[in-house]
Amino acid sequence: MAYTAAADSSPTLTAAPAIASLQRALLWSVGAAGAIVFIEPSPYEFATLAAIIIFLATGLRLRLVFMPLLILLFLVNIGYSIGASYLMDKAEIANWILTSWYMAVTVIFFAMVVSEDTAARLDLLRRGLIVGGLIAAIAGIAGYFNLVPGGHDLLTLYERARGTFKDPNVFGAFLVLPALFVLQSVVSDRLSKSFRSAIAFGIMALAILLAFSRAAWGLLAIASIFMLALMVLTSQSRAQRSRIIAMALAAAVIVALLIVVLLSLDSVAEMFKQRASFDQSYDEGRFGRFGRHILGAQMALELPFGIGPLQFTKFFPEDTHNSYLNAFMSGGWISGICYPALVFTTVIMGFRHIFIRVPWQRAYLAIFATFVGTVGESFIIDTDHWRHFWMMLGAMWGMFAAAHQYMAARPPGAVPEAAE
Repeated sequence: MAYTAAADSSPTLTAAPAIASLQRALLWSVGAAGAIVFIEPSPYEFATLAAIIIFLATGLRLRLVFMPLLILLFLVNIGYSIGASYLMDKAEIANWILTSWYMAVTVIFFAMVVSEDTAARLDLLRRGLIVGGLIAAIAGIAGYFNLVPGGHDLLTLYERARGTFKDPNVFGAFLVLPALFVLQSVVSDRLSKSFRSAIAFGIMALAILLAFSRAAWGLLAIASIFMLALMVLTSQSRAQRSRIIAMALAAAVIVALLIVVLLSLDSVAEMFKQRASFDQSYDEGRFGRFGRHILGAQMALELPFGIGPLQFTKFFPEDTHNSYLNAFMSGGWISGICYPALVFTTVIMGFRHIFIRVPWQRAYLAIFATFVGTVGESFIIDTDHWRHFWMMLGAMWGMFAAAHQYMAARPPGAVPEAAE
């Protein structure tokens, strides 16, 4: 008989059903609101703030296991604050610092929330992200093809779909996690649900393509392959593994056909050819993207307190386009050391939890694959204020804590539940 871990029990689970339902609904709203961030403060800020207040009022625990996370987040933002100390009279700098501290608060919030009632809360967050992803994707597609009056100017930028985001690169990157969630359904759920999920995946994949973000294209491809490989490795039966492989190949063929059809449109083909090129002018030369990385790294070694947030363009033609370099530039050695320490510690711990069979393993694999891909993407783009990045980081730590509690509560010899 499958064993239901007592570790997934908590004061939250024994609270009134109405409170638990409210908490889960709030997580759904946070996931869905994450897709609408073209205004500031965005609906995501209001949704997370409301969720934080309600969860704190109804019971939330800060576990000892989160202390390294808390300390690293604190040090990263202390470094940023020191670096910005002489610039705080400027509204954009003060807003940048406040946003960084707020993102840190959301990380701790998601870690604490996901560490309890884990399977149910992750499921509601997942559902919300899928709904939000569909809203953003449909908006981006409608804007690109001018399907709504005035939508092209509002929902596109530089002839690239941006949907409900300010930037096409962030738009494309945000869609990857909900796309992976529905891809999991495509390759493993019953036929009717798999078909509906295939439609949702096609919509999100089309929107990512129309964002014309090379980083988002690569993230979707790499994260999908990584996640599917992990699903095969963690599958419990040969039949399940065979189905995942067969459905993944079918999905790849359908996506390839979709790309071929789109490339038959002259406007899409021209933009695709332009964006797919590896010899972009802003990437090359001494002050190109990669040249700036080298020059910025040399500066970082000589500036223990950095130059402050949003100051890199005063020395170079464009931003850092590298989150790790930006940590050094914005917060000096404190942030420059602690930020990558935080990120790569999470990645290492994430690899160690891949094969721990828990009821929420399927959601874990999607989040981990997307997180790892985003960590790699952070070498070529600034991801340090991406709301969904910090959401994933917090959720990862919450799942780490929940997994350890789950395994500790399982009696010796007990058969764990089938992972979902």
